[in-house]
Amino acid sequence: MKKIAVVPTFNECENIEHLIRAVLVVDDETEVLVVDDHSPDGTGEIVDAIAAAERRVHVLHRPKKAGIGPAYVAGFLRALELGADLVVQMDADLSHPPQTLPEFFRLMHDYDVTLGSRYVDGITVINWPMGRLLLSYFGNRYAQAVLGGLPIKDATGDFKCWRREVLEAIDLANVHSNGYAFQIEMNYRAWRLGCRIKELPIVFVDRRLGTSKMHLNIAIEALTIVWRLRLQSLFGRLPHRPALVPVRPRST
Repeated sequence: MKKIAVVPTFNECENIEHLIRAVLVVDDETEVLVVDDHSPDGTGEIVDAIAAAERRVHVLHRPKKAGIGPAYVAGFLRALELGADLVVQMDADLSHPPQTLPEFFRLMHDYDVTLGSRYVDGITVINWPMGRLLLSYFGNRYAQAVLGGLPIKDATGDFKCWRREVLEAIDLANVHSNGYAFQIEMNYRAWRLGCRIKELPIVFVDRRLGTSKMHLNIAIEALTIVWRLRLQSLFGRLPHRPALVPVRPRST
């Protein structure tokens, strides 16, 4: 299977090369696609230089900062164009452990989506302020409740692996949410499609270098997206497939 890790970036010059090297050593087949939103700190140029010497590294340059949700959608579509069978999404700030990828790939023989979860095995977050941790943890419980028992404990996490069939089945053109809301929407759409979803516990370590892109508007959007999704599902505006008919892989 062809595997591509999609990594959105904005001002990640201190982290991006370390992240790319860590992903490439996972195996000889995994590739990296960096989606850079015209970072003024030169992140895109750093990746260009790496890509010139390494065929497994790709770059998608976008003209301006437009949010992580649209960046992931653009990256997913490009990864599918490149022929990816499995598409990983992960942050550039080294908070997502690349050494977990082999287990992701192993699980994808039996599942359609694998999630790196901070809350499936207690709370495994390091270096977050208590306020941010509480907002994230209880925000996930809120999303579960509003969305009719969404069976994902870390619906706002963005360390995941998708089968291409899932991304093709999700209506990416109509996914316009951002930040935490984007993660919730993608998970909910996959669940509605009857996908086999597996949460894998990870230790999430907050970034050591660079600046967080988290702000209040992202949290507010996440709190409102769940009601929009619930209403869309009630009125039949979201694709639905019975839970016993999961998206199946082309091959394993």
